[in-house]
Amino acid sequence: MLKVKAMMFVAMLAVLMAVGAPATASAKYSVPYGGTALGDAIWNETWEPESVVGANNSCKPSSAHPYPVVLVHATLADEGSNWVTLAPLLANEGYCVYSFNYGATLASLELWPFIGPRIDGLGHIEKSAEELKTFVGQVLSKSGASKVDLVGHSQGGMMPNYYIKLLGGAAKVNELIGLSPSNHGTTLSGATKLLEVFPFASELVGGLLEFLGAPALPEQEETSAFVKKLFGSGDPVVSGVRYVVIQTTHDEVVTPYTHAFLSGSNVTNITIQSQCPSDGVAHIGMFDDSPALQNVLNQLSSSPNPSFKATCSNYGQGI
Repeated sequence: MLKVKAMMFVAMLAVLMAVGAPATASAKYSVPYGGTALGDAIWNETWEPESVVGANNSCKPSSAHPYPVVLVHATLADEGSNWVTLAPLLANEGYCVYSFNYGATLASLELWPFIGPRIDGLGHIEKSAEELKTFVGQVLSKSGASKVDLVGHSQGGMMPNYYIKLLGGAAKVNELIGLSPSNHGTTLSGATKLLEVFPFASELVGGLLEFLGAPALPEQEETSAFVKKLFGSGDPVVSGVRYVVIQTTHDEVVTPYTHAFLSGSNVTNITIQSQCPSDGVAHIGMFDDSPALQNVLNQLSSSPNPSFKATCSNYGQGI
């Protein structure tokens, strides 16, 4: 009888420990591409902007992947839409994944969820970097990790440079991977240069966007005060942090596309078409472009393969 009770007690203790234990990254999730990924992204953008499959589950990092991965979404997006493919992909590979929404303004929040999608990443980029700093601190506290890896798309790949260089992030970031990051700003295929031809046109447009609650848009122009502050004295790469840029030659938002690239001994620049010439993925489509995300997995590993070549399938949306 005592033996039976002891066995029952052990069984109950095991159940309680399982219920109270932090979630692991071992669950297997569906990883969408193509039309499925686009449909999921549109749904989440509109109705579930904070829903990210495989992320934010209080996962504890493993010895194989000691750094939690923090995903940083693009301008005019949110975590729910931007990471429908990468978050479950990383979780399936055993990574602890976290994401958050940043850069919210009245323009991004006042209409959602009544008549349209919530869009984030619109606020002043310096303020968004402060939000990233706070979130990384929360992730480190929850996970017990010493550092995080950051993966960002567009502004989400550029903005962390400010956090790392100027807000003390260098001590808390192991690696920054940018998918089509707007690092050196953009000409928007020459549109910003056209504005410079007309007196005060750039200032007027910038003021209008500030009034509308979207200052992050003009701050990503190649001639903006923000870009000059962050990149004016050279690329803001910091010793001890690894930097990776994954870019497409078909980028129609970051123009010229080479503006995404960084320079330095601790920088790896990858052009998708050097591995998959037929991949026509454009800027937005990087969120579910399999070759790009395969490169993310390779670069997050403790020993990235310098000769890695992605399998050329499941391309993201083109222009």
